[in-house]
Amino acid sequence: MASTLSSSFISPALIILLLYVSSSSNNLAAKHTYSASPHHRHHNRSPFPNPKLQQAYNALQAWKRVIYSDPHNFTSNWVGHDVCNYTGVFCAPPPYDKKIKVVAGIDLNGADIAGFLPDEFGLLSDLALIHINSNRFCGILPQTLANLSLLFELDLSNNRFVGPFPYVVLSLPSLQYLDIRYNEFEGPLPAQLFSRSLDAIFVNNNRFSNVIPSNFVGSSASVVVFANNKLGGCLPPSISNFANTLEELLLINTSLSGCLPPEVGYLYKLKVLDVSNNNLVGPIPYSLAGLAHLEQLNLAHNMMTGIVPMGVCILPNLANFTFSYNFFCEEEGICQNLTSNGIAFDDRRNCLPEKPNQRSQKECQGVLEHPVDCFHYHCGGVRGSSAAVPPTMMPAGTPLSSPAMAPGYV
Repeated sequence: MASTLSSSFISPALIILLLYVSSSSNNLAAKHTYSASPHHRHHNRSPFPNPKLQQAYNALQAWKRVIYSDPHNFTSNWVGHDVCNYTGVFCAPPPYDKKIKVVAGIDLNGADIAGFLPDEFGLLSDLALIHINSNRFCGILPQTLANLSLLFELDLSNNRFVGPFPYVVLSLPSLQYLDIRYNEFEGPLPAQLFSRSLDAIFVNNNRFSNVIPSNFVGSSASVVVFANNKLGGCLPPSISNFANTLEELLLINTSLSGCLPPEVGYLYKLKVLDVSNNNLVGPIPYSLAGLAHLEQLNLAHNMMTGIVPMGVCILPNLANFTFSYNFFCEEEGICQNLTSNGIAFDDRRNCLPEKPNQRSQKECQGVLEHPVDCFHYHCGGVRGSSAAVPPTMMPAGTPLSSPAMAPGYV
């Protein structure tokens, strides 16, 4: 399930070039104090070709001073004034002045460096990308990151950053790709995150809690990964506001409860839907039969009931359908043998008669005697009734491996 958006296998220099070429110089020139106008070109004895590179030097030297461990010596050549030759530092002409070079990208992925990001990081105001995943950076993100008005990609994943959601990233006007997974961020996710023009949002494997924001406004994201947080609550019907762009939605092990809303079926571009290892109840919404692009559907380890509808099983692009460890009692038509259509599936540990590896009759009866009416269900139980699904039946979530150990999103 490797992301087509991930730039891990693309040269950072090429990414920077593409990002800078696509930028609008008219809109950005006013945001930068340096210009190549003649009155800035007076001769001086500065060792730097332009003030922007001097700013970058100051920032990188301040950063180096708070790097406490660099076992592979990535920053050992961060000496002298030629910052464009520092390991992991990439320079390019900015969109507002093609005659100069500035520090446009930092790529220290997998360097195993320990330290933190100092306030001087904000001096790197021309950065288009920051890739520092799989290190040991810690602490909170400096508010001076707000100066990075050209930043397009921010990958801080697999580090030790802490604190509440870093609101400073919401102030970055050019940001399209946000990856803060596998850190120690905590508290609620802000609703504003989903109203930004982000193409990819990875917040999985942190300590985020509270609930999934209930009011998604129009979002441009094609990939959203919430997995392995303790968010709780229901998936809101406003998820349909992602319909025009969303292709992959991963909500694995997020303490999600309630019924899967039929509005999920409005996400007509969806290719991957994974809501496994949660506390979902009720039937599979038949609206999912309209997801013609869906390739992977994982409903495993929930408490869903009812029929597995044939409309879902005959989706034209479906390649993998997992609905094990639920309480489904019937598979319609071809759903009984999806391998005949070349579809990988797993229907173990349900309540399917004459199928092997199912739950016991006693286990099934205790749940099926109390069907859930999703029209009257709300997060926390059924209105006016104590017949909500017993929490003791809820399966425990299964933690997933870190990005350093396994490919894919989570």
